Amino acid sequence: MSKDKIFRKKQPIVDFNFKKKTAQVFDDMLNRSVPFYQEIQRMTAEIAADFSVPGTNVYDLGCSTGSTLIALEKVLPPEVSFVGVDYSPDMLEKAREKLAQYKVTRPCEFICRDLDQGISIVNASVVVFTLTLQFVRPLRRRQLIQDIARGLNKGGCLILIEKVLCLDSKLNRLFIDYYYAFKRRQGYNQLEISQKREALENILIPYRPEENRQLLLENGFTECDMFFKWYNFCGMLAIK
Repeated sequence: MSKDKIFRKKQPIVDFNFKKKTAQVFDDMLNRSVPFYQEIQRMTAEIAADFSVPGTNVYDLGCSTGSTLIALEKVLPPEVSFVGVDYSPDMLEKAREKLAQYKVTRPCEFICRDLDQGISIVNASVVVFTLTLQFVRPLRRRQLIQDIARGLNKGGCLILIEKVLCLDSKLNRLFIDYYYAFKRRQGYNQLEISQKREALENILIPYRPEENRQLLLENGFTECDMFFKWYNFCGMLAIK
């Protein structure tokens, strides 16, 4: 696994992107930047195993390098097909390589698409949405959630993992401080933390958990609850 050193040196800051340079180190970046990332993956697979139905599709929206699909491969019935969606061709190339490396043989389609433009979901029992909705422009999120709900079969689920905000600004600052302390424990220095924060500032727009819950319940889902929370990270399970 290549180590993430993208922001190690002082540099002019441009908006964060998911092109080749990021794809090469993305697995290390996730493991060192997302608290309890491996546990989140395990929980996602555990939930997906309960909701997946043979003969249906399981979608990973913002599939990046395919790590979640590999985790799902271990627990889902062989009659379930995978669909991975990402707007970055470099991420999808890496995902194809990894699924081949892990000898994933079930049907798996990869779609290169910008989720700001919506998505067509077909015969889905599970949709996984890990740290991706936060990159979709807020004005496009309602339509995207409607697209997902429309393509989910009744009784299917959406697993949503996001960075989130607090309603109280003091708590929000406190949780962010705890998060940056976590990143320092993972070996990132202050320059890396500050430069990445600046690169993400204009493109990662988090909501509060209650805003995400309302978005889901008003656009096609009947049940929604939180299954994971760590300061400014949150996992939600919504059922159609």
